[in-house]
Amino acid sequence: MAGGWAKDDAVTEQIDSTVEDGLARVRSRLPQGESRSHCIECGEKIPQARREALPGVRLCLPCQEAADRDAASDQSGYNRRGSKDSQLR
Repeated sequence: MAGGWAKDDAVTEQIDSTVEDGLARVRSRLPQGESRSHCIECGEKIPQARREALPGVRLCLPCQEAADRDAASDQSGYNRRGSKDSQLR
């Protein structure tokens, strides 16, 4: 139950907003278009099975894993649209 100036369902809205932001971030990183035959980072051949499974793929598996690790370390877990009270705690 929210109190003060917040609406009764403010916590639920904040959780929903965080989930929606996360989904939008992931969807924006999905590859699109035609798959490359060779990795744009290292030049290694991308296996046909990977190109068929993931349309628009640009990186080989080792380079994709490295890119995913880098991207994961850049993300913060904070909801910037959260209420002022929750950010002050």
